[in-house]
Amino acid sequence: MIWNEVGEDQFNREKVLLDLEQECLEVYRRKVDSANISRARLHQELAESEAELTHLLLSLGERSLPGRPEKVSGTLKEQLDAITPALREMRLRKEDRVNQFRAVQAQIQKISAEIAGQSAYDDSITNVIVNENDLSSKKLEEYQSELQRLHKEKNDRLQQVEMYIDTIRNLSATLGMESSMIITKVHPTLNELCGISKNISDTILAKLNSTVETLKEDKQKRTEKLYHLGKALTNLWNLMDTSYGDRRQFFHVTNLLRKSSSEVSDPGCLAQNIIQEVSQ
Repeated sequence: MIWNEVGEDQFNREKVLLDLEQECLEVYRRKVDSANISRARLHQELAESEAELTHLLLSLGERSLPGRPEKVSGTLKEQLDAITPALREMRLRKEDRVNQFRAVQAQIQKISAEIAGQSAYDDSITNVIVNENDLSSKKLEEYQSELQRLHKEKNDRLQQVEMYIDTIRNLSATLGMESSMIITKVHPTLNELCGISKNISDTILAKLNSTVETLKEDKQKRTEKLYHLGKALTNLWNLMDTSYGDRRQFFHVTNLLRKSSSEVSDPGCLAQNIIQEVSQ
């Protein structure tokens, strides 16, 4: 042996063997520790994957994933490999569902802001906060129903606004007034030349209604005034035996005697200059 040839004494020989034994034990321990760490890591990954999958199923409102075995056997790596495809699919489903929620909620916020009259609303979809703990189909249907309701309310309000605007235009034409100025005074967005969405808030609807009522009152007053003036004018003509030719230029006034206020609608027939002309 080498030690015999070298002349190594027994003590040194035993010391070297002991050192070798210790080194082997250290290597063994490191290998065992590494294996334990790897096993613990796989256990943790498997537990986290199963927990995430369960949470995804619950948040999406699904009891199970078709094709996924209820119980997975085999080594830790085999179990982890078995659950990974299902987890990947559920993550994709979640991403798709979140996008659906975000799109619907963004529309809800946008229309709600329009109804509230918030002209400076930021409709960026990135500002929408989605509750990822409840991504069930039932919850999505609730949001979709709310969106449909808001769409209907918006359309109803737009129709109301258009009806008010048409009424203002007709009344303004009868009164000989500029309707665009009256409409713009209620709110600039109601003017078609503005180029942005009309304000359909409760405040604007109330202002439009008030404007219509004011114009109707003005129309009623002017109609009554012209009615009295026309009647007085007719009596004067009869008294003075005025010729047909002289009377004809005021027929647009005397014709009002045969109409009710609601029937008076000819453009300019109640204009202020008409009243002044007859009053002179």
